[in-house]
Amino acid sequence: MTGAMTGLDELLEEGVAGKRVLVRSDLNVPLDGSVITDDGRIRASVPTIRRLADAGARVVVTAHLGRPKGAPEERYSLAPVAARLGELLGADVAFARDTVGESAHETVAQLEDGQVALLENVRFNAGETSKDDGERAAFARQLADLADAFVSDGFGVVHRKQASVYDVAQVLPSAMGTLVSTEIDVLRRLTEEPQRPYVVVLGGSKVSDKLGVIDNLLGKADKLLIGGGMVFTFLKAQGHEVGKSLLEEDQLETCRTYLARAEELGVQILLPGDIVVDTEFPAGDRTPEPRVVPASEIPADCLGLDIGPAAGADFAAALSDARTVFWNGPMGVFEVPQFADGTRAVADALTRTDGLSVVGGGDSAAAVRTLGFDEAAFGHISTGGGASLEYLEGKALPGIDVLEG
Repeated sequence: MTGAMTGLDELLEEGVAGKRVLVRSDLNVPLDGSVITDDGRIRASVPTIRRLADAGARVVVTAHLGRPKGAPEERYSLAPVAARLGELLGADVAFARDTVGESAHETVAQLEDGQVALLENVRFNAGETSKDDGERAAFARQLADLADAFVSDGFGVVHRKQASVYDVAQVLPSAMGTLVSTEIDVLRRLTEEPQRPYVVVLGGSKVSDKLGVIDNLLGKADKLLIGGGMVFTFLKAQGHEVGKSLLEEDQLETCRTYLARAEELGVQILLPGDIVVDTEFPAGDRTPEPRVVPASEIPADCLGLDIGPAAGADFAAALSDARTVFWNGPMGVFEVPQFADGTRAVADALTRTDGLSVVGGGDSAAAVRTLGFDEAAFGHISTGGGASLEYLEGKALPGIDVLEG
């Protein structure tokens, strides 16, 4: 049975009482010191962990936080996450001070049926992210020594060929967790015969981050709405000046190609007609001085920081009859109230969608929560921005392929 994949339901039917189950969750949450500023990913991890614990498993959770360089760093400790996970589960979560060392083995050995432990940041071990297959496999075997079965439930990392995502699934009997299976089901609905009209909303800072998804979705979507920092490269490609706005000069020809392809395919690419600008990026104690200008008339001393109110209304109108929507990337610097209205307009329009609305993880998911929207108003809020985009680009996801293979 080693390495054979089942769904979580099948694993539970086989019986997990008294068994040690290693769960790869995505608990990579933002911290302000030791204070969690957005616990969305922790909350998303709870259903699978709870189902296993309720079935009598001894649940051993592994996860990463931040980008440590293969060695312990206090600022990336998962200790605050263990406390918050315990609050959400309504039960103490034991915390191991290492990943596969003495503390991990002692912590797991002390678990009783139905109890949960969290191992310290898996990226404190160089073997987790090693490019060397042998080094990664050796670390995966150390993780596997702590468990009898493996459940993959960290969708935000399934596009990474890492020890706790990919290699451990080749060592232990493996199952796909509820979160990952839900994410994959939703993404398949976006790519395999989506209900139409199908509208894709893309924002965020860089065109280069979205090249693959634009390329792949141009042949599938009916409309592409583009905002955020990436819009200025499109505007420049149309011949407009963009002042001090974010610009990727090396992507201008690519943007021209996309605009031409969209016209040939009958796909509407909607760019904002107005932009909220300021003379400086919001920082420090300076009070922002926003003003609205036509997208074709951005002053030389200004930079765009949000789509304008007319553009927000246009985007909402373009979304009004959509039956399928995928949104990835904010429309502006939503963390600053003066530049949040464009993102708010898109989020509000998605809550009114008569069909499937998908918020594609990352900053988009953070914006929904920051701006106070009810998460239940959206069809699905993804926990993995990068994984979602790679799936929509048509790329293979190693953490999924290893389970299905």
